[in-house]
Amino acid sequence: MLLYLVQHADSKKEEEDPARPLSEKGAQDIRLMAGYIGKLNLLVSEILHSKKLRARQTAEVLAETLHPAKGVSESDRLAPMDDPLTWQDRLKYMPDSANENFLLVGHLPHLGKLASLLLCGDAEKNIISFRMAGVVCLQRDEKGDWSVKWMITPDMLDK
Repeated sequence: MLLYLVQHADSKKEEEDPARPLSEKGAQDIRLMAGYIGKLNLLVSEILHSKKLRARQTAEVLAETLHPAKGVSESDRLAPMDDPLTWQDRLKYMPDSANENFLLVGHLPHLGKLASLLLCGDAEKNIISFRMAGVVCLQRDEKGDWSVKWMITPDMLDK
């Protein structure tokens, strides 16, 4: 199983727009990222995002390129301060096949804590340095152990 973790793209400040939609830079960065990962022919069965507008917009741009078989859905327990144990438990029961890979679009500190929990069993370690609109690919082996397969951020791509 592959699990793609994506921190939402840059959003407007709350003072500018309380709904916090993607900023111009955020929209540009996630389109750039979607174009790049689209060339990798990733198989993603479903994209799940938090209830926040910026996460939904990020997920929708990625879905335009990745065409997940089960589409894009809002999911609970992906908010910034949610407990990563919920997703660790859910992932234990998700299918372990090449055709069932998932992409989660969320926020910090939740994504960082989830990655650390999966990789080393301690949510308080800071294992991955997430970037807005960046994609981290984690792989689960046959024993259920997770490792980092790759990571890419918008600043690594030609603009």
